[in-house]
Amino acid sequence: QVQLVESGGGLVQAGGSLRISCAASGSFFSINVMGWYRQAPGKQRELVATITSGGSINYADSVKGRFTISRDNAKNTVYLQMNSLKPEDTAVYYCNAQSKTTSWGLPRNYWGQGTQVTVSS
Repeated sequence: QVQLVESGGGLVQAGGSLRISCAASGSFFSINVMGWYRQAPGKQRELVATITSGGSINYADSVKGRFTISRDNAKNTVYLQMNSLKPEDTAVYYCNAQSKTTSWGLPRNYWGQGTQVTVSS
């Protein structure tokens, strides 16, 4: 099983910056993809950004140019640097990992507990 622990959420003013992180631990063979999703009250969860172990990255159009995702494979940690924050970025941000527990197994999805990011007007 993989455990994902997030940190770095908080309250910031519009135009400010925030960095959140997610560290993976537990029993696993490999983690191919790590990423961030977010969900606002009354809204469905949406993809923010993902990064593979090889460094391939994709962003949602709404955050491209403002957010930067990065990954430290040695530490099994993924980061999201959020700049030029807007009130519409307010949401609970969830860490996601797609991991194999054995070399022959299928990858499975794991989720963090979520961290609140609030951007004031």
